[in-house]
Amino acid sequence: MTNIRSRLTYQFVVLVSAILLFFSFGVYFFSKLYLEKRFYKRLQDRAITTTTLLFDIQAADTTVLKLVNVSDRELLTNESISVFNESLEQFIFFTHPSDTSFHQQLLPLVVSKNLTTYTKFKGYQVLGIHLTNKGKGNWVIVSAIDQNGKVALQDLQKILIVMVGAGILLLGISGWLFANRALAPVSGIIRQVNQIFPRNVKKRVEYPNPDDEIGTLVATFNQLLDRIEEALITQKMFIANVSHELKNPLTKIYSQIEVTLLQKRSPEVYEKSLKSLQEDTRTLTQLSNTLLNLATVVAKAENVKYTPIRLDELLWEAKSQLQKWHEDYHVQINFTDFPDDESALIIQGNEASMKVVFMNLMDNACKFSDDNTAIVNFTSSNKDIVISFFNKGPVIPKRDIPYIFQPFYRSNASAQAVEGHGVGLAIVAQITRLHKGEITVKSTADGTIFTLIFTH
Repeated sequence: MTNIRSRLTYQFVVLVSAILLFFSFGVYFFSKLYLEKRFYKRLQDRAITTTTLLFDIQAADTTVLKLVNVSDRELLTNESISVFNESLEQFIFFTHPSDTSFHQQLLPLVVSKNLTTYTKFKGYQVLGIHLTNKGKGNWVIVSAIDQNGKVALQDLQKILIVMVGAGILLLGISGWLFANRALAPVSGIIRQVNQIFPRNVKKRVEYPNPDDEIGTLVATFNQLLDRIEEALITQKMFIANVSHELKNPLTKIYSQIEVTLLQKRSPEVYEKSLKSLQEDTRTLTQLSNTLLNLATVVAKAENVKYTPIRLDELLWEAKSQLQKWHEDYHVQINFTDFPDDESALIIQGNEASMKVVFMNLMDNACKFSDDNTAIVNFTSSNKDIVISFFNKGPVIPKRDIPYIFQPFYRSNASAQAVEGHGVGLAIVAQITRLHKGEITVKSTADGTIFTLIFTH
């Protein structure tokens, strides 16, 4: 498969060669028309001169021929002039009386309703003019071979062939150099890209002209590198945090088992140890399920099936299910500006995923609230749906807000107040992005509010 440089050269040569051939054919064609027109004009002049000398001056035939030849400095090749009288129905003048058969063949070709007729016959260019003298009609027929015109066209044809051939050769060379120069920045970019590895992923491709197409491509590639770098950093953090989160409960479980097995103990002690192991196992199971949910959301984002879902009804379902799991939680849902049109309550989404979002936000609001209460405000309009989750919990520092949607990130305020793994909000943010929504957070001394916005 040819490379871009060869294809550019080939396309450049083909395009310009086609233009050269077009102009060459045009020059040849119009030159031929010009020479024919000029030759017919000479034939016309000789015909008019002949009839003037023959009828007006009434010169002899030989004198007419001499005077006609004198009137034109350049003699015509195989020239023949004849005059056919319509009344007598015979030729009354020949420049070559010994050979009249040729013009007798030409007579049917030139006699027509037109006063002037141009035609070609066996390499000859023929002109027929109808003239009237003393009421008598005569056809003057002039025939000749434009030898000089043929030679001129042949010379022009040779010149054009040589020039077009040389032009195509120069086009091939210049096209290759042009393509090489045009693609030189791409070669430089390729060299820079080949020097980028995971260990120096911070390196970016440099290009001096950011406003052209290649500059746009470089900017797009650098944006891709930004996302790759962010993904690698997130991956490293994810692995480190997962290792830490899994290590603690596993170490604790192993230590309890080891201590319990050091000596025989009473049933009460064994029961206490088993309950502790049960709690640690529940924590480990919860973490594993949360990680699986996060991995599923990230890995299978393209396979998520979207259907019309009504968010107000889904919000009630999420509240009911959460309160079944946590009887001490209180969720208050307020509907404001409730629309008359039910379609304003519907978005295209995945019901199970959106239910996870609502339950996570309600759970966080209740968990961090002093009285285990979450206040949910639901507002809908023709443009968007806004759902806010409010709780009177500890203030999230402003420096922590940009990072709270990252996996395993926990603010010091929340880490000290409530146990958790810092994965729930990462799942919420990812699902919200998949549904083309927006999530924001605002935390003040009055409380913390998470706001979801979905546009119809």
